[in-house]
Amino acid sequence: MSANIRKMTLDDFYKISDILISDFDDFWSCDCLKQELNCKDSYFLVASIDEEIIGFAGFKKILDEADIMNIVVNKQFRGQGIGSLLLKDLISYAESLCVSSITLEVNVKNSVAISLYHKFGFVDIGVRTKYYNGVDDGIIMRKEI
Repeated sequence: MSANIRKMTLDDFYKISDILISDFDDFWSCDCLKQELNCKDSYFLVASIDEEIIGFAGFKKILDEADIMNIVVNKQFRGQGIGSLLLKDLISYAESLCVSSITLEVNVKNSVAISLYHKFGFVDIGVRTKYYNGVDDGIIMRKEI
């Protein structure tokens, strides 16, 4: 079974808003995601299988850079390459916008995500101390385009 990747819509948001915390983790509030979907400089994708949304990802374009805000996969579909598909499409779209680089922050404890980003050519450029919930450090990563 392969996932379909496409641009996220507000209808997609409404389909998953009730299960964001339980199935996708505590990443942001629903209001923050909805605001980003309405922002002209934000770009979000969804991954779906048979019309079921199993993941989403997005970035915001800021001047000549893209800042990845989220790559989230439903807990029961992790480890199946969905995050890679989403990241690949985000990078491709960022390249089409002629950005010079893509940045992101990742929790120092999220070794799976860190490995994924390294696989796609992101390099560590700094640390944000206690960035996540005032406890965990965030690694700042960048990929030059």
